[in-house]
Amino acid sequence: MPLEIERKFLVTDNSYRDLATSCSHIKQGYICSEKGRTVRIRIRDDKGYITIKGPSGLAGLSRYEWEKEIDVADARDLMKLCEPGVIDKVRYLIPSGKHVFEVDEFAGENLGLVIAEVELAAENEPFVKPAFIGQEVTGDRRYYNSHLRHYPYCVWGNE
Repeated sequence: MPLEIERKFLVTDNSYRDLATSCSHIKQGYICSEKGRTVRIRIRDDKGYITIKGPSGLAGLSRYEWEKEIDVADARDLMKLCEPGVIDKVRYLIPSGKHVFEVDEFAGENLGLVIAEVELAAENEPFVKPAFIGQEVTGDRRYYNSHLRHYPYCVWGNE
């Protein structure tokens, strides 16, 4: 069974932009975003994807993930079936040691939020933290994209 193991961090500055080897625009919606399972449709530049994710483990580090590339026209059609709220972000890829950090700059109602993720082969795998990495937020559901649709970053200060 495919397993995603990742750690998530807040970003302290924009120095990652100078270190990035690539950058892409992502829009994604959710056909299902119930706790414990999500079905996501993503358009990344000119490619479409469908992803199914299962529940996270207790620490929020790992969960089942299945993803397939689909025709971008199909992805656009499926986006029309998604629950309200779209995630809009730019993703930068930054090499660090033997890993690649994905840094997402959110737009729209999540403007101002910047999160870095690193995928690991094991929950305890060591990795090199770049200087722009700040507080770890792994397992904090507020930072899940599926949660940001319902409770965007722009309203957090109002709670």
